[in-house]
Amino acid sequence: MKVVVTGGLGFIGSHTVVELQNEGFEVVVIDNLSNADEKVLDGIFNITGKKPLFEKMDLRDKRSVQSFFKKHDDVVGVIHFAASKAVGESVENPLLYYENNINTLVYILQELKELPKANFIFSSSCTVYGQAEKMPITEDASIQVAMSPYGNTKQIGEEIITDVAKVTNINSILLRYFNPIGSHPTAEIGELPLGIPQNLVPYITQTAIGMREKLSVYGNDYPTPDGTAIRDYIHVVDLAKAHVIALQRLLNKKNLEKVEIFNLGTGTGSSVLEVITAFEKVSGQKLNYQIVGRREGDVIAAYANTNKANTILGWKAQSNLEDSLASAWKWEQKIRRQS
Repeated sequence: MKVVVTGGLGFIGSHTVVELQNEGFEVVVIDNLSNADEKVLDGIFNITGKKPLFEKMDLRDKRSVQSFFKKHDDVVGVIHFAASKAVGESVENPLLYYENNINTLVYILQELKELPKANFIFSSSCTVYGQAEKMPITEDASIQVAMSPYGNTKQIGEEIITDVAKVTNINSILLRYFNPIGSHPTAEIGELPLGIPQNLVPYITQTAIGMREKLSVYGNDYPTPDGTAIRDYIHVVDLAKAHVIALQRLLNKKNLEKVEIFNLGTGTGSSVLEVITAFEKVSGQKLNYQIVGRREGDVIAAYANTNKANTILGWKAQSNLEDSLASAWKWEQKIRRQS
């Protein structure tokens, strides 16, 4: 069974490709390499013994999307990761985010609805909740006004998918995930940000290894126990496995609605300072960090109620924060030895 994974050489995408191949799927990866490296294909091969088909393509080019699906008209599903994903950058460059995250989604859905097996897994985000009123956040939480253009593109994306499902044969699962971290236990693939990292954990590991002089902690005046923002950090392999389970649910026609929504997290919130402390413990490295002002677009706290995914999908995160950070550190050490 052939599955298309857009953004499949990125952080979450590459780990999902591994899990799909482990389950026997034939995978076709689309990636424009704007935030990924083609060498990730070698890491996937080293883990699974098989390289996925790879098409370098920019999904903003509608004609390329059309010709791709003409060539691959036997796909049974699409897992859509390809998107720009940094909150801060989206505030600075909103048009890039609306073009890259909305147009590409529309072009894919236009082609998918013509196929006999139209199953779609959407990489959504806890940012759709904005600053939720209650913790932990359930799927029924009201969608607040987005705190950033990035968050808004995820809200709009979900609305587009829901509208399209009403009038087409497309069945979708929207996976709202919290903060993915870590790397594959083999350290063959992991998070590989180009340029300055936008996410906390790669910035931590790059600071610990000596690539960055110091880590900036954005704000210590939040209404939280230690004043720093709280997030739900989930191991990327746990997250990848959830995508495969969700796809199998659609392929086996177990879905109860045309569009289903699941939170993916650990259910535990950790503050920035708690993450720093946990990293120092597992790595034995003392981190150089400084407190700076808050960053626009950041919410105070976000962590998941995962009961729905646990019971309906039969999925549960297996790794804790320390496991995830240890794997991220192992990956960082390996890539620096190679560079």
